[in-house]
Order: sequence, then C-alpha cells, then structure tokens
Amino acid sequence: MINNKKRFFTEILKAIIKLIIAGVLIGVLKEYDGVITVLLMVKIIHNIYKEIIKPKEHKNWLLLIGMLLTGFGGVVGETWGVANGYWEYHEVTRKLPLWLPFAWMLAFHYLYKLERNLIPLLTSQTQKNKIILAIILALVLPAFGEVITIYLGVWTYYWPYQLLGVPLYAFVCLVFVHMLVYTILHFVCKKYKIEDVVFN
Repeated sequence: MINNKKRFFTEILKAIIKLIIAGVLIGVLKEYDGVITVLLMVKIIHNIYKEIIKPKEHKNWLLLIGMLLTGFGGVVGETWGVANGYWEYHEVTRKLPLWLPFAWMLAFHYLYKLERNLIPLLTSQTQKNKIILAIILALVLPAFGEVITIYLGVWTYYWPYQLLGVPLYAFVCLVFVHMLVYTILHFVCKKYKIEDVVFN
C-alpha cells in the first residue's frame, strides 16, 4: 500500500510536530486574540505567496479556493455551535475569537499539503485510496490539535460522548467539512480540467 514507509511516516511525524506547535501557540496566547490573528494571517499570506504569487507556472488557485471555503464553513459552524451552547471559548472578550476563520483556512492548507506529500507514496493512487487517506487524516489530526487546545483552556465542548474532551459529533463535523470542501474542489478540477494530485 505504501511504497516508501520511512518517508511516509516522516511526513506524518513532521505534520504532528507542526500541529503540536500550533496548538501550544494558540493555547499559550489564548487571551491575546489579536496576536494570534496576526500570526495566522501572516502564515496565510506566506502560503499564498509561496503557492500562488511566486510560481511562474502552476499557480495553485485551488489552495486559495479551498482555504476560503473552509474558512467560511468553519465560521458558520462555529457561530451555530457557540450560539446553541454546544461549546464556548475562554478568555476572549467576544463569543468567537477573531482568529477562528484563519485557523480554519490554515487547517485546510495543512491537510491538503500533507495529502499532497503522502499520495505519491501510495502504491495505488486510486480515487478510493485518496478518499480513505483524506478521511483518516481529517478524523485524527484536527481532533488531536483540538485535544491540545482544549487541555490548554482555549475552549470547552458541552456535547456528550467525549474522547479526551472532543465529542463524537466534533469528529463527524470535522470530517464532513473537510470532505465537503474536497468534493467541491474535485468537481471544480473535473469541470475545468485542472490537474491536482489530491483532487483527481
């Protein structure tokens, strides 16, 4: 199934380390809403420059579309969840932290980049295997990041059936948002004949 296990697991280890750093950073700076917002915006600008502005060929506009869709979907979901009392953020002066849409945007980039690095290492790069990989990564990694921030006091879930502070519903919602955006981008690639290792 994997043609280079060492590289495959190295990519996953690097991704986990990045996730831990991001989670700890948000946890430590949770009361400094504006600082987190600026840091995440700088990272997004860096990603856009690196993937869209800098390359002379193969400008990755899918990345921007995916980040915007995920950011929008994330804010809609967060607004609904907080308004209904399913979870709440701590140590911020408003119901939703300013950095939320940017965190969702970066979550898309994080998963997309990881999948883009892992798919070439699969022995069989069928659509089915890509979907399975995307679901597994979306099920495990964002929830792991949430565990870090929950234990650092960034927010609390009030939904039942929790695993390390993350409810079953949250696992389902994270996968749903991720796969919905991926499905949209799959059809965009198909319609406009765009080649992308993740989406087609």
